[in-house]
Amino acid sequence: MGKYFGTDGFRGEANKNLTVEHAYKIGRFLGWYYSRGKEEGERCRVAIGKDTRLSSYMFEYSLVAGLTASGAEAYLLHVTTTPSVSYVVRTENFDCGIMISASHNPYYDNGIKLINASGEKMDEDTILKIEAYIDGLSGEIPFAVGEKIGKTVDFAAGRNRYIGYLISLATRSYKGKRVGLDCANGSAWMIAKSVFDALGAKTYVIGNEPDGTNINKNCGSTHVEKLQQLVREEHLDVGFAFDGDADRCMCVDENGNVINGDLIIYIYGCYLKSRGKLTGNKVVTTIMSNFGLYKALDEAGIEYEKTAVGDKYVYENMASNGYRIGGEQSGHIIFKKYANTGDGILTAIKMMEVMLEKKKTLSELAKPVKIYPQVLKNIRVTDKAKAQADADVRAMVEQVARELGADGRILVRESGTEPVVRVMVEASEKEICEKYVDQVIDKIIEKGYREE
Repeated sequence: MGKYFGTDGFRGEANKNLTVEHAYKIGRFLGWYYSRGKEEGERCRVAIGKDTRLSSYMFEYSLVAGLTASGAEAYLLHVTTTPSVSYVVRTENFDCGIMISASHNPYYDNGIKLINASGEKMDEDTILKIEAYIDGLSGEIPFAVGEKIGKTVDFAAGRNRYIGYLISLATRSYKGKRVGLDCANGSAWMIAKSVFDALGAKTYVIGNEPDGTNINKNCGSTHVEKLQQLVREEHLDVGFAFDGDADRCMCVDENGNVINGDLIIYIYGCYLKSRGKLTGNKVVTTIMSNFGLYKALDEAGIEYEKTAVGDKYVYENMASNGYRIGGEQSGHIIFKKYANTGDGILTAIKMMEVMLEKKKTLSELAKPVKIYPQVLKNIRVTDKAKAQADADVRAMVEQVARELGADGRILVRESGTEPVVRVMVEASEKEICEKYVDQVIDKIIEKGYREE
């Protein structure tokens, strides 16, 4: 991770630690950087999408000003999902893509995610060059003048082609299926319903009234309770909840129970194995995945890789080894054959595929996995590295690990996108998890690291 960019872009509170000046400079650098070496008459082309946050328009205009001032063409996808930007960039011959979103964060945060020409997260070397320019360490960049000044292009057509691509991936009609969709008042608020309606489902949609400040607020993949209630009350077959930029998906089965990323990986991994298409007989997880997942995979005869937390690391492992399915417990799932990033709506389509092809409910498909109780709590801190490195905090973590023994585990890590330390404990009973998580957090507070 760099000074500004974490594992999922440059993220922070709008106009506090992520400002319009930052956005302008990112646009200036990218427009100049990708214009180098172009033939006479050729232009650098950059696709830009945004979510529904109040500040997303502000950052879009700043990025566009920077890009066009450096001679680039900015293609505006408008409100759309992160995976749609990835799809458009890799299929429409763009130099790079930008998504303006802070994903599952509250509305007052925002972020700038950079995507390379292959639809993947931008490489670290380019990120470091951008950061050097932001800090004034790499000299001035010339302004484009005259006919070389860039322009903006309305490119809603690119978003529509992405919708068509998703529809094309369905293997059967959804006619007769009652599907709940929670769009988190975010990027998926129009796209998800369009896809499921086109495939014949009867859709019940919530979280589809964005007002700039209600993105992820008591809705979406981080607050699934309303979708659970909807599924139960309306007797739906299944529900899908997305996050702010729709690169995550959490499912709800017909009984109203949450089917998280671990269960999604298990269900689709078993499906691929049954069809002889599970490359290397492996799925890719992170160290946050539940004990219960690994036990169920062992029973199914499926092997697994464990990466550091972050879809970036999951993707790198998959790309290096040719694996087809991987992801995070949070619902950030990568289907490598179809996309180079997590895609919430694609995840929903693949779960529908398994249900329809296997003629089973989601609860039946997930039944073999017995999830261990797990408690994860976040604490905002003044310094993530110091809080984790503190001798007394480390001693408390080691004490908890000894007391848990072979019947559980503790994991303490820093967020890659927020000033947060995450403390997770897994054990046979939830009360045990709560007790040990609180012991570690209390120690962090006692040592004065909590952000007031």
